Amino acid sequence: MVDRGSDDEAYAVDKYLDEFLDQLRNLTQDMSAQELTALDRVLERKLYNIDRADIQQVIDGSDDGFLYCRGFIVAMGQTFYDAVAADPTVAVLDAECEAMCYFFAHIHNNHFGTFPNTGSNISRESASNPAGWS
Repeated sequence: MVDRGSDDEAYAVDKYLDEFLDQLRNLTQDMSAQELTALDRVLERKLYNIDRADIQQVIDGSDDGFLYCRGFIVAMGQTFYDAVAADPTVAVLDAECEAMCYFFAHIHNNHFGTFPNTGSNISRESASNPAGWS
């Protein structure tokens, strides 16, 4: 069994998510539509790749909740993302970052009046990655 520490430790980062998202918003403020679309393409791929039943069993059961939990995993950075992808038991139960899931798409829409077309034809919605749910 993995020692996850106390609940307080597991969710300590929550208080910093808004500040992180504000900083990320500031960094992307002057980006072009193409740059924001490229970032959204990376984000959707990251969310899609961890759309897996083994991860869902650890972090959350509902469709929207699982998407928001995957948003949290992405927001925590590459090291945490890779750790969860390799071993879902290191994930934090029900830790969510809904704003991350469509972050760059919303910035694109706010600046240019449309949501980006990433051209990927993949969905970031839960259970859309067939390889993760076989």
